[in-house]
Amino acid sequence: MPRKGRAATPGVDAATHAGIAFELASYDHDPRAEGYGLEAADALGIEPARVFKTLVAKLDGDRLATAIVPVTGQLDLKALARALGARKAAMAPPDEAERATGYVVGGISPLGQKRRLATALDVSANDYETVYVSAGRRGLEIVLSPADLATLTEATVAPIARD
Repeated sequence: MPRKGRAATPGVDAATHAGIAFELASYDHDPRAEGYGLEAADALGIEPARVFKTLVAKLDGDRLATAIVPVTGQLDLKALARALGARKAAMAPPDEAERATGYVVGGISPLGQKRRLATALDVSANDYETVYVSAGRRGLEIVLSPADLATLTEATVAPIARD
């Protein structure tokens, strides 16, 4: 069942300190759920394409980067590499993603990461007034405008997702 309210995470703190307009939406996370983003969309009763997942990739074998793509699609690694000026990209191992961001897989927020990573946001976010991204833990989403998301993460906005 959806709930609205405030909860402190580094991602929520980052949005608060930036002074942007946002809302929080929470739901009871089912640990057996396989797709965190699709679970969020279903639990919150929203269009799945408005929910964006935060993925961590490795550029050129050594540099970590964040990719924010709709949960209805997949990250196009070649497009991510192009967008961030790399030759190639591959998914980062989960333990590296967790260490770099300070979040656990399934709750990685693009906001308030332990270490600022180069970030790319899929252009489809601009199709919506607001989008949902993890606020920093499973079952908690932050709702904000794509422009604010791009500004806060210093993201390159580019077509990095595919169906």
